[in-house]
Amino acid sequence: MTSSLLCGLFLTQAGLPNFIVIMADDLGYGEIGAFGQEKIKTPNLDKLAKEGLVLTDFYSPSPVCAPTRCSLLTGLHQGHASIRGNKEVGGWGLNEGEGQWPMPDSDVTVAEALKPFGYVSGVFGKWANGGPGSEGHPLRQGFDEFFGYLCQRQAHNYYPTHLWRGHQLHLLTDNPYFPAHQKLTAPPKSYDAFRGGTYSPTLILSESLAFLEKHQRDPFFLYFPSTLPHVALQAPQEWVDRYPREWDKEPYLGTDSYLPCERPRATYAAMISYFDHSVGAIVNAVDRLGLGKKTFILVTSDNGASPAGGADTAFFDSFAGLRGWKATLFQGGIRVPTIARWTGRIAPGRQSHRLAALYDLFPTLLELASGPARKGLDGESFATDLLTSSALPRSQPLYFEFPEGGQQQAMIDGRWKALRRDLSQGVKTELYDLVADPDETADLAKAHPDVVRRLERAMKAAHVPSPVFPIPALDK
Repeated sequence: MTSSLLCGLFLTQAGLPNFIVIMADDLGYGEIGAFGQEKIKTPNLDKLAKEGLVLTDFYSPSPVCAPTRCSLLTGLHQGHASIRGNKEVGGWGLNEGEGQWPMPDSDVTVAEALKPFGYVSGVFGKWANGGPGSEGHPLRQGFDEFFGYLCQRQAHNYYPTHLWRGHQLHLLTDNPYFPAHQKLTAPPKSYDAFRGGTYSPTLILSESLAFLEKHQRDPFFLYFPSTLPHVALQAPQEWVDRYPREWDKEPYLGTDSYLPCERPRATYAAMISYFDHSVGAIVNAVDRLGLGKKTFILVTSDNGASPAGGADTAFFDSFAGLRGWKATLFQGGIRVPTIARWTGRIAPGRQSHRLAALYDLFPTLLELASGPARKGLDGESFATDLLTSSALPRSQPLYFEFPEGGQQQAMIDGRWKALRRDLSQGVKTELYDLVADPDETADLAKAHPDVVRRLERAMKAAHVPSPVFPIPALDK
């Protein structure tokens, strides 16, 4: 039976399905128990993995925040997307403006595509695709409700002076202002200066749960782009205290940017555990409301973990042996832990090794809603893989590019991965066999020139120059 027929059958039996997409911020491939983590406690995510499907070969569209969000929402890879980097608007000061380069009105998001079917859509967390008053604002991109951070710079502080509810400021009067990046030369007597009264993830989770209660009788799309565990290292003390004090021999003084922290390892673990708590709260609300059989849930990350800001990724084996980290196109920067659950629809306890990326989500949700296929998307639906044991191969390779830093480009086609690093210094293609060498230790470009030429042609065809996010070595 084809996935379209399966989706149609489910639609007839249960009405339009609900969609919940939960996305962590900088969660590494090996940072939850279901993907091998041994130190950090993630019981809710581990339970979800047993109840659903673990996607082992799932990728973020970009190695950083804003472009991944754009690709997820539009179904376009980074060779075609309108947002391809963390281009900033405004500044770091309290009154210097907020936001990143905005998505244009011409972009069509998955929220807009679902609206004709009667879906109500809400986003709760970090947006990063357009600041206040811009055309990229979520309420101008198909969403009916928004609560959280519009600007990812503001999200560097978990105790902000304000969040946004739609177009309106939501003031947090018990959070005094302090800069999100500070460096100390010696440990302070107290770290109270780096926290406030309201922990933003708690408030954002509460708003998302209220959305579920409010729209439990409507077909809904809940997009929950959490700020966790992106540094700065900040977590409620009771969560920090759940981890051994002997982990932290020395405090973090902000030497590698972001905020000082008395117990950096315990705090980082607490942030991931709080993300796990948030996932559990959302899933439990779905089940309590009797919506488990009507609701498709996907949990993933926007890119790999970051070793900055006091996060000890080596201590936690955050990359599970993969090479690279956030802001690189090595596996550690873009291969992300991903779990899907749909009670009664997705068989529990399975693994999928199908290549997929977050820009595949747009066509997948449309197919699960039995909507017509949309032309012009780069993503490919993986609904068949979700609903059956048949893992259909991709028809097109996965494509990546990153115009910031040294500039990078990559493509994954089956077992082969072509990678170009430091494009600002010249064009050189590396080739890795991800089946035999998942940690990308051996460059096989000289041994397989035919594969290199084929993938170079495909990468050239996938890249459309962007005047806002130029890569001169590719654009010419």
